[in-house]
Amino acid sequence: MSQFFDEQGKSVPVTLIEAGPCRITQLKSSETDGYQAVQIGFGEIREKLINKPAKGHLAKSGEDLVRHLIEYRVDDLDGIQLGGAVTVGDFAAGQKVDVSGDTMGRGFAGLQKRHGFSRGPMTHGSKNHRQPGSIGAGTTPGRIYPGKRMSGRYGGKKITTRGLTILKIDSDRNLLVVKGSVPGKPGSLLNIRPANRVGAKPAKGGK
Repeated sequence: MSQFFDEQGKSVPVTLIEAGPCRITQLKSSETDGYQAVQIGFGEIREKLINKPAKGHLAKSGEDLVRHLIEYRVDDLDGIQLGGAVTVGDFAAGQKVDVSGDTMGRGFAGLQKRHGFSRGPMTHGSKNHRQPGSIGAGTTPGRIYPGKRMSGRYGGKKITTRGLTILKIDSDRNLLVVKGSVPGKPGSLLNIRPANRVGAKPAKGGK
């Protein structure tokens, strides 16, 4: 993370995200695929690391090979061309975005680290330092309820941070300056899309 000084001189914690340029590798229409979507590619890859079907698919939109592909549903394909580019210029300063990514994996973790439980006494003869304590009821029901918070794998899951604000766009370096933190460790792959706010769209049949 870094810091950004706004117009009032206040320091704001931000994350610098390299966004694109991404190439449009496929257009899907209602006539051929049953829905409308745009597939874009990002990242370079050596030719020997990609198979022939993927190479033939990418050849339809250009000669450059890309490492990552992702698809976005759209309402309209007007103005979108195969082989075109998606850049940071398609965003705007002040826009709200949702950022998805894989959280940092922490391996097998205990209750204190994974769930923030309090530990037991460390002295005075106590042997219950970091143990979970009781995890069930008794003879009835004779089992542990589903969803009981226990030790286990911590992190390494895909999550979405919603409603982050774009403070600045650096078109020369393809950077988005986003307020706050995003999932994952530095250098990880992120999915950035316009914020999907609850209540922003009317329900089916609504006004």
